[in-house]
Amino acid sequence: MPDRDLTVTLRPHPAGPCLLEVAGELDHHTADRMRQALNELPRDRGTAVVIDLSGLVYCDSSGITVLITAYHLTQAVGGSLALAGLDDDIMRVFGIVGLDQIFDFYGSVEEAVAALTG
Repeated sequence: MPDRDLTVTLRPHPAGPCLLEVAGELDHHTADRMRQALNELPRDRGTAVVIDLSGLVYCDSSGITVLITAYHLTQAVGGSLALAGLDDDIMRVFGIVGLDQIFDFYGSVEEAVAALTG
């Protein structure tokens, strides 16, 4: 069985937004880890969240569902959410399923932070 490791680290970015760093495989086997991290996000009005996916190597429909949940959680408190650092293959899949109509994508965390705080 392949390694289905996923690490999710939540920390504040020095410029203000919450930064959620995700690395590994986000799938049916690891989605709960991501859900747990989302539950730790501040629920303050106007919270800005950047999800750094530069370490993501695989994402299935369970992972996509978790990301959509993150979007809804931030929208519910009047916050904003940006995804950063996706590789071309994952970005292509996200585009095919229409996530480019929901999310704002940035090449790096710093670009996403600048967009959310600028």
